[in-house]
Amino acid sequence: MGQVRAVTSRQVNAPAQAVFDALADYAGVRPRILPSQYSGFAVRDGGVGAGTIAQWRLQATSKRARDVVATVSAPAPLTLVETDANSSMVLTWSVAARGEAASTVTVEAVWNGAGGVGGFFERTFAPKGLNRIHDEVLAGLASAVEA
Repeated sequence: MGQVRAVTSRQVNAPAQAVFDALADYAGVRPRILPSQYSGFAVRDGGVGAGTIAQWRLQATSKRARDVVATVSAPAPLTLVETDANSSMVLTWSVAARGEAASTVTVEAVWNGAGGVGGFFERTFAPKGLNRIHDEVLAGLASAVEA
């Protein structure tokens, strides 16, 4: 069993704090920027930033779905960490300023993968699929804040 890691970044033409504020808005912005692979998105507690608990179903492939119950923390400025209560998955969202009017947003997903042959395929293909999904999330975020 090895750790699986998927990292996706996107340049956004908006100030870092505005991007972070939109990303941290689980009650308003998040539901609007999620692609079709996400369903059942709901805020259980909080709704903005650290302390929020949100749930959703992620349909990664036609045969692979994950029910997520994420507790959100903010261990550093412009950083959100979503820790899934149902698995080992941890998502870290980071926003870095690129001047006053641009930012880079990065999402890193890390989880403990399966062992054996199944684990080999998971480590090989799962990051690519998750990166495509996260690229769609980041494109939705960019659309929400670049207006």
